Formats: sequence, structure tokens, C-alpha cells
Amino acid sequence: MTPPTKRTRLEPAARRAQILDRAAELVLAEGAGGVAMERVALAAGVSKGLIYNYFPDRMALLAALLGREQRDLNERGMAQALAAADFPDLIRRTTGLYLQQTKERGALIAALLADPVLERRMEEEGRAEREATFRFFVRATRRAYGLSLPTAIAAVDLLWAVTNQAGRQVGQGLLEPKTATEMCVRLFVGGLSELARGPDPSAAPT
Repeated sequence: MTPPTKRTRLEPAARRAQILDRAAELVLAEGAGGVAMERVALAAGVSKGLIYNYFPDRMALLAALLGREQRDLNERGMAQALAAADFPDLIRRTTGLYLQQTKERGALIAALLADPVLERRMEEEGRAEREATFRFFVRATRRAYGLSLPTAIAAVDLLWAVTNQAGRQVGQGLLEPKTATEMCVRLFVGGLSELARGPDPSAAPT
């Protein structure tokens, strides 16, 4: 007789990751609305009760999934930033990482953010980290180009919009990450160099 199949015992961290992986597959297949605790449990080969041991409800599970994607990008991005040799290398490394993840994981992130409740929740939870990242790039811009604080803040804000648009084009298949990254580097370095050469726009009369 064939012995009964036993559920593989995993360490809590590994089990949690497995549950999130199965949830990600469901999100990609059917959107965030197609994720129910029972279906995730079935896909992961565990009981529904075990799922609730890790996530109190469906929204907590989806938030954890989106949070994992964002933490991974932030941690890898900081590692790339610390390894950068100069400002162009900083932009090339961090932008390239973001755009590559957009190509590979953008569909999952977009599907999760399509839920307005989840989008608001992650907006609130990630605000402090985004602000810290923004300040990091403002400092790096000022060190590299000697811009005043108001000009550096405005410039980084504008350049982030360029990066976001590059991400949309990569996500739509209009640009490859490497091509979009090099375009961003040239736009950033060229634009900031021009700002540094001319009079400070923030000092101009209104």
C-alpha cells in the first residue's frame, strides 16, 4: 500500500514565503480580487487555519505580498546606491534595478495596486521610507552639482517623474530596461549639469 502523503514541515519564515508565493501566482492569474484565503491554502497545500496563523485576513496577506516586493526593491536599491562610484553610476545602478524589477514584477505590483484600499494602505505605510529615499537623492544631487536646496528638491522631484514614466514604458514593452536606464542617465546628468552651469533658477524673481 502507498503510504499517505505527509505535508512538508517548513520553518515559519519559509512557510510564510511559500504562502506569499502562491498568493502571487493567484494575483497574476486572476487579479487581487481573485485571491481568497481558501484558494491560497489550497494552492499552498496547507489548511485554511494555518493561513490565518500568518495573516489575519485577506487584506493583510495582500499587503504583506506588496510589502515584500517593495522591501526587496528598497534593500537592493540601497545596496546598489552604496556601491556607486559617482553620481552617474548611482543613477545607472538604482534606475536600472527599478526598471528591471518593473519588467519582471511590474504586472504583480500593478495588479495589487489596482485595489484602492491596498493602494491607500501601502501609500501610508511607505511614506516615511519614500521620503528618506528622496532626501538621499537630494543630498547626492547637491554634492555632485552644488545646487541650492530648493533647486535640488525641485530637480529630483522632476527627475523622479521621468523615472516613473520610464517604468511605464518598460512595463508596456515600449522600452527595454537597459535602454530606458541609459536614457534616464543622460537626461539626469545633462539636465543637472546645465542647472549647475547657469544661474540658480530658485533665485530668479517670480
